[in-house]
Amino acid sequence: MMDAINWSNLSFGYMKTDYNIRSYYKDGKWSKPESETSEYLNLHIAATCLHYGQEVFEGLKAFRGKDGKIRVFRMRENALRLQSSCRGIMMAELPVELFEEMVAMAIRKNSRFVPPYESGASLYIRPLLIGTSAQVGVKPATEYTFIIFVTPVGPYFKEGFKPTPMVILREYDRAAPLGTGTFKVGGNYAASLVAGEKAHEMGYSAVLYLDAKEKKYIDECGPANFFGIRDNTYITPKSTSILPSITNKSLMQLAQDMGLKVERRPVLEDELATFEEAGACGTAAVISPILRIDDISENKTYHFCKDGKAGPISEKLYHKLRAIQYGDETDKYGWVTVIE
Repeated sequence: MMDAINWSNLSFGYMKTDYNIRSYYKDGKWSKPESETSEYLNLHIAATCLHYGQEVFEGLKAFRGKDGKIRVFRMRENALRLQSSCRGIMMAELPVELFEEMVAMAIRKNSRFVPPYESGASLYIRPLLIGTSAQVGVKPATEYTFIIFVTPVGPYFKEGFKPTPMVILREYDRAAPLGTGTFKVGGNYAASLVAGEKAHEMGYSAVLYLDAKEKKYIDECGPANFFGIRDNTYITPKSTSILPSITNKSLMQLAQDMGLKVERRPVLEDELATFEEAGACGTAAVISPILRIDDISENKTYHFCKDGKAGPISEKLYHKLRAIQYGDETDKYGWVTVIE
């Protein structure tokens, strides 16, 4: 049956695996994790996740190395970010240890779905936390369900590590400056669907959002953080409405160790004209180099990757991070956990 999976031709989509792992929060405590074969949930019709958006999630990956070992990347960071999202929309926080235990369980129980080394594919891990108790007034739930499911995925962008064009659509915002932009909640993604679909129809891979307040600063690219390279400096936006990307945090560290200066600060849209390289970074794609950015209503275009290839620094950062994830390079940062 497994032979039927064409590892090198996987999409970034859902495929049924053997087990998902669940824990339930009731009377102030989390239950012991259990594995489940059903892909369905039994939910109360008045559950807060269905009405009031009490839903947070994470995304992380496991990789099979040349040595056959399975490595998961920076799961503690994901656990901490999940807790931050929980605080952001008043949900019960999941202990870091429980998160890590359940991630390891999910990988072990589905290890046959971790793609072989360098098929370019990986095992995507999706932790999901939802409010489940019945509530009609707008109040936080008292009961929660935490689930982790996994699915093997190919690269997020079909082009793989090839520059793609992105677009600024000024008539849309992803998140408000003092809103939920820094939390990984479903509503932020719902808010980006219309603009994202429009961008795809126009032939772009993603939308680059500007800040909602002044429309002057770069925010992020829908599902990923933005970075630019100029004069041996890695520059990435600082803003109160973007999700703190774990991939971006890792790239900043690698850039610094490669001798680059790193700046995390507000980035004006006008600065785009000065960048030698630009990219979007996130768990799904690591780095998606940007070919050009069109600001349609202003009739402006910013070009990167003159020859249609990714810039040298993006390329170096990409390969360095992937090498750590797959275990080809020593992980001196303690980012990787081997799942025995």
